[in-house]
Amino acid sequence: MDRLRIGAIGGIVALGLAAPGRADTVPEGLTVHGTVRLRLDAIDGQPRVGGNSSDVLYESRTQIRAVWRRDWLRLVGELHDSRVWGANPGTPLGTGEVNALEPVIAHVEADLGPLFGSGSEVSVQLGRLGLSLGSRRLVAIDDYRNTITAFTGLRGDLATRSGIRATAFYALPLLRLPDDGPGLRANRVALDKESFDTVLWGGFLAQQRQGSPLLREIAFLHLGERDAPGRPSRDRSLDTLSLRLVREPRPGAAEWGLEGIYQWGSISATAAAGAPRQSVSASFWRVHAGYSFGGPWQPHVQIEFDHASGDGPGGSYGRFDTLYGMRRADLAPAGLYNAIARSNVVSPGIRVEVTPSRRVDAFLGYRALWLADSRDGFSSTGVRDPSGASGTWAGHQLDGRVRWWLVPQRWRFEITTVLLAKGRFLRTAPNAPPGATTRYGSLNLTASF
Repeated sequence: MDRLRIGAIGGIVALGLAAPGRADTVPEGLTVHGTVRLRLDAIDGQPRVGGNSSDVLYESRTQIRAVWRRDWLRLVGELHDSRVWGANPGTPLGTGEVNALEPVIAHVEADLGPLFGSGSEVSVQLGRLGLSLGSRRLVAIDDYRNTITAFTGLRGDLATRSGIRATAFYALPLLRLPDDGPGLRANRVALDKESFDTVLWGGFLAQQRQGSPLLREIAFLHLGERDAPGRPSRDRSLDTLSLRLVREPRPGAAEWGLEGIYQWGSISATAAAGAPRQSVSASFWRVHAGYSFGGPWQPHVQIEFDHASGDGPGGSYGRFDTLYGMRRADLAPAGLYNAIARSNVVSPGIRVEVTPSRRVDAFLGYRALWLADSRDGFSSTGVRDPSGASGTWAGHQLDGRVRWWLVPQRWRFEITTVLLAKGRFLRTAPNAPPGATTRYGSLNLTASF
């Protein structure tokens, strides 16, 4: 079995492992490149339930990417090796941190040309895919996290001269393995797998005319889930409709954005076999506005407001499910912090970004945090007060990052910090971890080759 695994991985690398892109931007023949990222993660005052109050974790992520192209055909993919050191049974470790020696992406891609008239472009992909679609709040490759979510399936893309972009896909999310504590801490190698027990399909349709900052988008996704042998689930059957209207940032101009997502369907009350079904009615919406200034530092200021529904008493289930969306770009980093996700949260905020030079960029963000429903667990912390007596105020979050290319396009250093001043809910809820403040930081060094 090990020989087969090594042979399969070696064969995929030989064929070419790479992120998808337009064929006319990739030279013919074989191209190989990659990155190695080393990270030191540290936290004091863990806000999530069940983890060490203070922890330090060392992470590495190696990605080897390549592409073999001949005319309209490409063989593409990506090999990942994501590992950790220093974890103990109290470290909140999961498959977001560990996925050792895995051919995450391996697919065939074909550019079919102008099938829908002059100036149109059509392409299809079949195999293991990485998907980052739309605003990335429903399906994304989260670059900050040590591992990515991948899928096995079929994807088709259409682009037209009038600025229409359409994507349709049918995919089986990969189950990252191992997913048990001892296997994760030992960085055990096990091939990920997919099955028809979990299926995601849907499409994105957007229009942005050439030269226009205005983007219009509509998307529909369906997630179907059922119990697998040895893996009970909540049997989610979720339909998700998203509408987005954005004026994108331009130097010396204002920008704004509106996004609304509604989710309906059904879900089991628990993962136990035979658990009663509940109807789902959940929502997420986001509003932001900002301005990009001129000048040498190119400051960009943005105010934002996010609202993701929670689940309260009653017949229907109201907690918003972000599916396979990212969190870092909007809310907070993953890693040992990983406390703020797009579920049961109400959060206004402000962010200031600067780019002092081509080699340095930074941002500082502030968010106020409330629960959308006082009786549901707060975001991804696991902290909950079923009585609602602890209120809805969760606290203040400061989030900052500095990135510096030590050697342009070769070596990049990054420092990320988060300070969470816990509000009443995170201090007084029945299962809230002790402490009034959370401090998180990470040091990252990435080499590109």
